Amino acid sequence: MRALRTAVLALPALLAACADTATIEEAAGPRPGFALISTSARKATGASPDWVRNSAELGATKARVRALIHGKTIGPDIAVQVALINNRGLQAAFADLGLAATDLWEVALGPNPSLGVTISGIGEVGIARSVEAAVVGSLLDLATQDQRRAIARTDFEAAQLEVLARTLTLAWETRQAWVDAVAAFEASALVGRAQGTADSASELAAELGRTGAMSAADQAREHAFTAELAAEQAEARLRAKLAKERLTRLMGLWGADIAYYVPDRFPALPGRRPARENVERMALENRVDIAAGRLALERVAREYRLSGQTRMVSDIELAVGLEAERTGDGGRRETETSRVLEVGFEIPLYDTAALKGRRGELAYLRAANSLAQTAIDARAEARAAHAAVTGRYQIARHWRDEVLPLRRVIDEEALKSYNGMVSSTFELIADAREGLEAELGAAEAKADYWRAEIALSAAIWGGDISGETE
Repeated sequence: MRALRTAVLALPALLAACADTATIEEAAGPRPGFALISTSARKATGASPDWVRNSAELGATKARVRALIHGKTIGPDIAVQVALINNRGLQAAFADLGLAATDLWEVALGPNPSLGVTISGIGEVGIARSVEAAVVGSLLDLATQDQRRAIARTDFEAAQLEVLARTLTLAWETRQAWVDAVAAFEASALVGRAQGTADSASELAAELGRTGAMSAADQAREHAFTAELAAEQAEARLRAKLAKERLTRLMGLWGADIAYYVPDRFPALPGRRPARENVERMALENRVDIAAGRLALERVAREYRLSGQTRMVSDIELAVGLEAERTGDGGRRETETSRVLEVGFEIPLYDTAALKGRRGELAYLRAANSLAQTAIDARAEARAAHAAVTGRYQIARHWRDEVLPLRRVIDEEALKSYNGMVSSTFELIADAREGLEAELGAAEAKADYWRAEIALSAAIWGGDISGETE
């Protein structure tokens, strides 16, 4: 009985000493875990998110947003920056991160140093048994404290990665919405210019019809072309309006704050074709979902007390070498030398023989295979995104350097023929129609290139984007 009394007296002090002071300070901070979000988002997107915690900070954010966009024509970088500081859905995700930090805080405090005793009868042995059970239970919590703290830390880091993924997703969606809006406004402007030419031709056709120089059928053809262009322009204006509304929503704007503009054409294509031979390595190093997969595997190892890895973890191995390949027939053979990049991705392997139950073994196998599949998917997505961006660049340059110059020559010659009374107004309008289609095709090719750039960034850093660039 004396030993039990000693344990009861020492228990509160022992449990209080188990509190993790450093973790408590981290989890109890005003923005726990946000440094990782801010640093990673800035590295991936060039923009820094803000976690707004009070009315004063909210007012400062509104003032900053207004200074960035009000009455201005904004680029994609400004649009992303506004979204990362002003989107309320993202602010809700930051609050989720704070809740995850609260869970970590609670575990870091350790078991509650209190002892409850139920007295069922004076002088009975039941009181001793209840005290003994309470002491044993608290000591059991104390024995498993390190494991529970490690699991809580892993869960908090997983919450950080989840919020980072949502931050990156918002950035990519906002940048893509900007591209879609600019593409829609550029198409609307192109159709509008063609509409002006068609209106003039339609008025001329009406005059010629009154003098008898143009048949009713030819007049109807030109009036029909003008009417079709009017419908296309209305459709283009609607698409532009809806695209801008989506961008406005992602940036979290409403009311007077929507008084901003986007360009009606894209910037010029880069002078050189984008080339990133190391996209697979970059994806394996930076992808949020791969980091989350590693954490999931680590959590299983901690939960089931796995130890003794059969090999050390090596996140990325990049082997750069030269591969020689012989080509040719007969006595003449040529040797071509090319660079070979092999990116290795290893998964920590534990000895699962110590697992007592089937649940633990299957949980480990699920986590390991999920991580392996995530790495395979990341490689494929990075390669596909790189192929898309290089291909889209070539297509856009072809439209710019080959198709459009030829269309301009055709338009100039058609105008000369028309002025020389060699061709009819209807032929001139037909050429104008084909010229408009070429201009629209070139504009869409540029938009596809910029969309492919966004998809490549998402493939390297993680985060989802709405729609796919093929």
